[in-house]
Amino acid sequence: QVQLVESGGGLVQAGGSLRLSCAASGRTGCIQFVGWFRQAPGKEREFIATIRWSGSGTVYSDSVKGRFTITRDNAKNTVYLQMNSLQPEDTAVYYCAAQVSPAYDYNRWGQGTQVTVSS
Repeated sequence: QVQLVESGGGLVQAGGSLRLSCAASGRTGCIQFVGWFRQAPGKEREFIATIRWSGSGTVYSDSVKGRFTITRDNAKNTVYLQMNSLQPEDTAVYYCAAQVSPAYDYNRWGQGTQVTVSS
């Protein structure tokens, strides 16, 4: 089994930065991809970025491209989301999720961490 725990959220002023962490435990060798998602109240869950657990390859949504960076540290079993130039519209609960073999979807989710950007 794989468990994910997000951390690093908080309150930041517009233009500021935060780095979110997603710590994985359990059978991390079965992880294929880790993605970041966010959901604001009353809105659909939005894809942000994804990264391969091993090897190269990242994908970003257009809304965050150039501002957010997803990275990993496999030695620490942790994926990060560096968020720069934050704006109020980035306010949401941020979740990480893992695609764990043999599934082909994101079948493991963290509890979420709140990011609030003030103007």
